[in-house]
Amino acid sequence: MYTRFKPIVILSAIVVLQSLLGCGAQTEQEVLERRETTAYDTTTTREAGEAAPEAPIAQTEAFNQEDYNQEDFNREDYNPIEENDFQLVRSQPLSTFAIDVDRASYSNVRRFLEMGQLPPKDAVRIEELINYFSYNYPQPEGDVPFAISTEISEAPWNRSHKLVSIGLQGRDVNTENLPPSNLVFLFDVSGSMEQPDKLPLLKSAFRLLVNELDESDSVSIVVYAGAAGVVLPPTPGSEKDTILNALDKLQAGGSTAGGEGIEQAYELAQQNFIENGNNRVILATDGDFNVGVSSEGALVRLVENKRDNGIFLTVLGFGTGNLQDAKMEQMANHGNGNYAYIDSLLEAKKVLVTEIGGTLLTIAKDVKIQVEFNPSKVLAYRLIGYENRLLSDRDFNDDTKDAGELGAGHSVTALYEVIPVGAETDVNLPDVDDLRYQDTEVSPQAADSDELMLVKLRYKEPDGDTSELITQPLLDKGVRLDATSDDFRFAASVAEFGLLLRDSSYKGDATWEQTLDLARNSRGEDAEGYRTEFMRLVEQAQILAESAASEDGE
Repeated sequence: MYTRFKPIVILSAIVVLQSLLGCGAQTEQEVLERRETTAYDTTTTREAGEAAPEAPIAQTEAFNQEDYNQEDFNREDYNPIEENDFQLVRSQPLSTFAIDVDRASYSNVRRFLEMGQLPPKDAVRIEELINYFSYNYPQPEGDVPFAISTEISEAPWNRSHKLVSIGLQGRDVNTENLPPSNLVFLFDVSGSMEQPDKLPLLKSAFRLLVNELDESDSVSIVVYAGAAGVVLPPTPGSEKDTILNALDKLQAGGSTAGGEGIEQAYELAQQNFIENGNNRVILATDGDFNVGVSSEGALVRLVENKRDNGIFLTVLGFGTGNLQDAKMEQMANHGNGNYAYIDSLLEAKKVLVTEIGGTLLTIAKDVKIQVEFNPSKVLAYRLIGYENRLLSDRDFNDDTKDAGELGAGHSVTALYEVIPVGAETDVNLPDVDDLRYQDTEVSPQAADSDELMLVKLRYKEPDGDTSELITQPLLDKGVRLDATSDDFRFAASVAEFGLLLRDSSYKGDATWEQTLDLARNSRGEDAEGYRTEFMRLVEQAQILAESAASEDGE
């Protein structure tokens, strides 16, 4: 593990790294002028297990202007997000969803803001903004792999509503005690990866991870461009020079046979499978798949077929202008893995060094949350974020349904905005007719209970097929917002930030000033500087939003 730089040093380092890596957007002409671009030699493609060549990968494909037409510079793709609406408790008393430990949306939003742009609304997944940060939740006790923490107070953007926090904390595992890893690095070396913030940054990022491995670990490298091939057969993690030499020889060029590369990577991982170890494919790409299996549905089905063999998938996104966020997120979700976006070496260090335990070691899989609201206390509720992780209520008890994975040391936070019974609200609630053939009655026990809601969780052991159930009630003790924990208030500020970025219809009285003030007063120790950086991003977003509003008013 390493010690994070102080906040001021972090900001300076980011500026220096961006200037060195040239992470800003490039014009078509700037790319076309770089005629010296080399390509992956399709003649070096080998079957899994064959030795890698000693000579550098040859240059065999000329740079083709057709590979970089104007459309390629605006091809970022995000799945549309339909925000969760308020649900009436009397007609929808249950809320069910799968956890999500992805953090890609936050670093991607940061990238847009640092480039002087507000992010597209659909790039803002609020749960990923919240879960980017660590929280001081207690460690689990006994044999359960995670602990549950709950807290409730006023919603900052609508004080007549309540905000409920449900936090999960995965058990910390010392990196020295991690099980051996069988890692297959699957690298996109197609033409779209040629830019400095893609393949060059990828190489630097993975050097950090390689330095964390030892003789008990195994590393393989598969690349794909016009074709896929093994450039490094399974190699002990202690042979760092061999691994790093293979990394250094990677060059970009050609189209993107991503499906073929994934197939080959999984085959290699299966051949080198470590019982009771961490078997994982780590895909690093800008997400462009245009040869062979390329549709989102086909790629999802491909990784779904592989996850049951005990091989998990981590997806790391790189670069600008071509980021296929939608495909990459869904692949990670269905591959029992996680998705992160790497916009700098500092982010690479966070994902691949600081959080290596959670990135590489899954401690619980198919983790689902189901909340039952007490209709005598709650009129309506809304889950903030997790729109693409919603489950049917019946899925909660169905162990065949896939859900989210929790890594060692990872924390997950979910927020509900609830409208108490009798509260004044300006929210347009759904109009549901009374039932004709049956009555829905509130039990006397509910009316007499102090419980606001019951939180239920199901999870499986990483190699298990049968889920375990945990339940925990939540009481409303009337705690004022300023008396809540720093973690609660900071998570609320991040949620408010997301509501403003999305210009959500549920943002209520949210303002940039309130968001910043809430974050400033809940920063806490912030040893790693992430919360300080967040405040800077709020200020940048406010300037950009006010500038955009001013231009629209002219």
